Amino acid sequence: MKQLVRFISIAGAALITSFVQAEEIGSVSTVFKMIGPNHKIVVEAFDDPAVEGVSCWLSRPKTGGISGGLGLAEDPSNGSIACRQVGPIKITQKLKEGDEVFNKRTSLVFKSMQVVRFFDEKRNTLIYLVYSDRLVEGSPKSSISVVPIQPWNTN
Repeated sequence: MKQLVRFISIAGAALITSFVQAEEIGSVSTVFKMIGPNHKIVVEAFDDPAVEGVSCWLSRPKTGGISGGLGLAEDPSNGSIACRQVGPIKITQKLKEGDEVFNKRTSLVFKSMQVVRFFDEKRNTLIYLVYSDRLVEGSPKSSISVVPIQPWNTN
């Protein structure tokens, strides 16, 4: 029963789409597939919804082939992130530790790639962590990017 409740809550969370939509910047093919799209690495960009002036770029693998083309394949858990200050930083919401900034479904229902934000007050720095989670077991593969909060010269 506990597993069913957990499944329903995770499946429900997976169906709720994040307000942040990533913009695909580009992709490169990594494996040729005779039928269906090739396996590829996709580069996407998104802006932090709670911190104006910070943008992140995420690279992640995307499974091709017939199942990938139909949206039924499970993408690998590898992801890399780079976040940068792109303008004056303005925090528009109260920041919570481990707050989800971005979520991308990487399988039909059970797996997603997430970006969460932490604030290191002592160093006045934002830390962005990308990782993959799954209904039963997540992946330890992760990547971080750090953005020091600094004045922005507009001259």
